[in-house]
Amino acid sequence: MLQIQSLRDETDRIIKGLEKKNVANAAEQVQNAIRIDSERREIQQSLNRIQEELNRLSGNIGGLMKEGKKEEAEALRQKVAGMKVEMKELEEKSSASEEALYQAMVVLPNVAHDSVPKGKTPEENEVVESWGEAKDMADWALPHWDLITKYDIIDFENGNKVTGAGFPFYKGKGAKLQRALINFFLDEADKAGYFEMQPPILINKDSGYGTGQLPDKDGQMYHAQDDGLFLIPTAEVPITNYFRDTIIKESELPKMCVGYTPCFRREAGSWGAHVRGLNRLHQFDKVEIVQIAHPDQSYAILETMRKYVQGLLEKLELPYRVLRLCGGDMSVTSALTYDMEVYSAAQKRWLEVSSVSNFETYQANRLKLRAKSEETKKTYLLHTLNGSALALPRIVAALLENNQTETGIKIPAVLQKYTGFDTIG
Repeated sequence: MLQIQSLRDETDRIIKGLEKKNVANAAEQVQNAIRIDSERREIQQSLNRIQEELNRLSGNIGGLMKEGKKEEAEALRQKVAGMKVEMKELEEKSSASEEALYQAMVVLPNVAHDSVPKGKTPEENEVVESWGEAKDMADWALPHWDLITKYDIIDFENGNKVTGAGFPFYKGKGAKLQRALINFFLDEADKAGYFEMQPPILINKDSGYGTGQLPDKDGQMYHAQDDGLFLIPTAEVPITNYFRDTIIKESELPKMCVGYTPCFRREAGSWGAHVRGLNRLHQFDKVEIVQIAHPDQSYAILETMRKYVQGLLEKLELPYRVLRLCGGDMSVTSALTYDMEVYSAAQKRWLEVSSVSNFETYQANRLKLRAKSEETKKTYLLHTLNGSALALPRIVAALLENNQTETGIKIPAVLQKYTGFDTIG
């Protein structure tokens, strides 16, 4: 969530950044929040004045009683009683204004970074880098949904029977390929200095709010209503919330964490050829990297994180491109996002396999995640960052399609020590 102080001090920048995200009536929403906050502060000032006066008068009553001035003491008691009624009314107004401010602030997305391009659709994202040659396959090449049937490595039919659409079984070499990718990604993260965590895959409402999935993505999350818990959409949520209500020493920054989890997304309304096969699932595996950083270092760290993800794709020998997302294609919580897309030769299109984002203080403000300055001893909000490193379904789809031959599917050399085989077929 944005900070009300930022709205007051940097009004024009906030409005400009929200307009880049195509927020309707951005200026009106910002000014409304500032107005509510001004009213809230005036109420609080009145409460403070009354409390000070009550404290003073209450002390005087005791003195008057000792001096035998009962009538004057009783008059003060009556005045104090009236002030307490007024104070209660102000407290009710204060609570109402706090709630009104919260409602005005919680709907505001994060402000887009200055480098974010304007735009409303994915077609307006900016290609900033590419690697490898996106080759078209031979006429005999098959899309991955036909390859997995041909080699019997992923079973959608029985997944649908057991659970429903979007919950496949991975079998034999398909299951081993999944495990190989997970172990490869975790080992690479360990080499890069990330601290491995195995987080819960169920979270409470406070955690969903802390990282911004709630209230924005409520309809996309699976909800265990009897327990008030949610299945996680990504390991980012529990790992980042691990640091909720925490003050971190500056000397410990940045915090670098990695975790593997299954991920769950309802993907309500998804349909069509673009979600066929592994292109979009309700349950999938992902390795996630998270960093908690000093505000002065977060954008340099963001570049390091995306280069790290690009390195994974290069080791897997997958042609890719890097996109800087336009304002209209970014998440509510992000200030700047890079998407990494791999080329699907059989589908003849690019598939997103990773998003690496800087949320600046947007999550940290909700999380009350801070550091204490070693120089001034004052606390300040930190920046949070995360990235997929990597999500498995579309990686598997691209590996199958790009590495197919007429006799089988070749496994990239970097994975062979993990799979124990070099070919599927």
